[in-house]
Amino acid sequence: MDYLYWTLIILSFLLAFAGLIYPILPGALFLVLGFVLYGLFYSFHSYTIFFIVVQSVLLASLFAVDYVSNLYGVKRRGGSKAAIWGSTIGLLVGPFVIPVAGIIAGPFIGAFLAELVIGRKSPMDSFRVGVGSVLGFLGGTVVKIVIQLIMVGYFLYVVL
Repeated sequence: MDYLYWTLIILSFLLAFAGLIYPILPGALFLVLGFVLYGLFYSFHSYTIFFIVVQSVLLASLFAVDYVSNLYGVKRRGGSKAAIWGSTIGLLVGPFVIPVAGIIAGPFIGAFLAELVIGRKSPMDSFRVGVGSVLGFLGGTVVKIVIQLIMVGYFLYVVL
């Protein structure tokens, strides 16, 4: 049964990392699912108050990075709220419409079109905002990878 239990826990963690590529997947929740599965299958005794606090802070950081990185990337290039919404929608839809490339093209196209149509900016200004959206997304993704690796590493340190 240990193999089955650990397979489910590892699968939860892998789905969390897949959520970085397909943002429609609730990656952070899959991390928590892995922690809960371990507790249910083995024991919650390994989870000290310190562990719970650290993981909670890191979990909150994952959500904050999503918001701040997109906001920073768009605002840094002069984008409006419409561009932030366009980028977010593009990020969620892009990977499904254009597999693989959609993860980059989606936020760019969403922010670009939102600025062009709703923000009434020039094509060049809209292009800059689209690039800012992609840069913000990529920077945020790198930070989220690091945070998730720390969370999984700390979990493994505590339970093994």
